[in-house]
Amino acid sequence: MDLAHGGHLTHGCPVNQSGKWFNAVTYGIDENGIIDMDNVEEMAMEHKPKMIIAGASAYARVIDFKRFREIADKVGAYLFADVAHYAGLIVGGVYPNPFPHAHIVTTTTHKTLRGPRGGAIMTNDEDLAKKLNSAIFPGLQGGPLEHVIAAKAVAFGEALKPDFKIYAKAVLDNARILADTLKAGGLDIVSGGTDCHMMLVDLRPKKLTGKVADLALEHAGTPAGTTRGFGAAEWKEIGKLILEVLDGLVANGAEGNSKVEASVKAK
Repeated sequence: MDLAHGGHLTHGCPVNQSGKWFNAVTYGIDENGIIDMDNVEEMAMEHKPKMIIAGASAYARVIDFKRFREIADKVGAYLFADVAHYAGLIVGGVYPNPFPHAHIVTTTTHKTLRGPRGGAIMTNDEDLAKKLNSAIFPGLQGGPLEHVIAAKAVAFGEALKPDFKIYAKAVLDNARILADTLKAGGLDIVSGGTDCHMMLVDLRPKKLTGKVADLALEHAGTPAGTTRGFGAAEWKEIGKLILEVLDGLVANGAEGNSKVEASVKAK
């Protein structure tokens, strides 16, 4: 996916090492903010890639892994699904599973999985597994971080418990409550909503930029908040606090909004 459309640097962006090793051709989203699968197919038929990447850094809707695999099969390509953002929701049953469609699936183990900072590479293909294993070690890495491996085991064990499904559903519910609160406050949500833990907020209705908002606000993670016990009431309140800061920026400008921001922090 094109970086400007929500893709990730490591998916072939020219400034990233992946873009120096491989020739990446990008697809994008349509006017509704949804992955344009017809465009994906057109690009695949034209360029005949050896691998197609289904994944993103800033995309809040369901990814159609089945359609991606159908397109990959048409051109004889591997399908690689990067589900770093969605892994915990997949395990919790509230976001589509890339298996059995993808040949290879990668994820981080933090984010929605709530584990340590790290990653995992998965495949159902025994031959690919052997190639991946040797590519990682001795090809790229050595000296395994055993304390991180242990932490991953703990996180995976938690993800197998029934409570994890409750957590995953709550994350999705809370993200949608936050999105609805921001919409009610006069902001637009790209694609109209969210199917995961995050949402893309269009600040143009308030004539603000993302940079100005970023400097004035703090990071609010729906997985972390949900884990702490935040529910509908808390996320509505968080949404209102965000709107209070943004409306202050509209009224006072970035330089004159310190009192509003201090008041919100105090709350």
